[in-house]
Amino acid sequence: MALRLRIISQCLPSPKQFPCSVMPVVKASTQSNSDGEVSMDFKIDGAIAVLALNRPAARNAIGKNLLNMMRSNIERIKFDPNLRALILRSAVPNVFCAGADLKERAQMPEEEVGPFVAGLRQAITEIANFPVPTIVALDGIAVGGGLELALACDIRIASDNASMGLVETKLAIIPGGGGTQRLARLVGPALAKELIFTARVIKGPEAERIGLVNHVVKQIDTGDAAYQRAFELAQEIAPQGPVALKMAKLAINRGSEVDLETGLQFEQACYAQVIPTKDRIEGLTAFKEKRIPVYKGK
Repeated sequence: MALRLRIISQCLPSPKQFPCSVMPVVKASTQSNSDGEVSMDFKIDGAIAVLALNRPAARNAIGKNLLNMMRSNIERIKFDPNLRALILRSAVPNVFCAGADLKERAQMPEEEVGPFVAGLRQAITEIANFPVPTIVALDGIAVGGGLELALACDIRIASDNASMGLVETKLAIIPGGGGTQRLARLVGPALAKELIFTARVIKGPEAERIGLVNHVVKQIDTGDAAYQRAFELAQEIAPQGPVALKMAKLAINRGSEVDLETGLQFEQACYAQVIPTKDRIEGLTAFKEKRIPVYKGK
């Protein structure tokens, strides 16, 4: 069974040139284990990183190997000073992620299940806490743990034929990767309960209507309409002040979990972090000189 986790980066658009071109993959590693061949292509040389799940034989189902690769690569890129946005997508047609690898789970001793799910929950939390904005492109099925991955991203883009749902109750379990919490915070507790209790799967337009996704786009022949829209959005994000992006994300994430007064205190603390930056001075200078700012992330 082949499994591949691919990370690609795009160059930072220059102030006078859009869009930026895709950088070639320059590094690959391969190893073999009980899951067969595991390969990884990796490139970080710009502002927009793309992490592509590619395990076609299992519809990108999350097993031990894919989970470990995801965590190691998230850790590898999260402190890159040039990074402005991360896109999570699938390289497999018509599917984003079919959730947990149930065949592997069926062979897993009972004492291993809890630690594995805890590791999955932590990996998804690491994506939620990724320092720069994250966008997920749903060009196909995203159920169970696949939807939980998407819920951890800042922005969700879906094609109109994408399907998504937290279907764990069909298997007499509950979402274990943060789904019970993030879905309720996104669409409200009552609707989250209905979706989880019924294990309902919905399409892109319905997901947009209830606020589960930010945008829905009509699918195209190449099957990557959501990814193309996600990349366009990442290009809009990339020119902004990098420290400001990180602090804005942090302020929103922390503030959305507390009362307004405490949230305003988080905002004040995050604002204080941008005041001494060189980028802030560059932004003011560029505004005065009527030119496009060139930010350094400092």
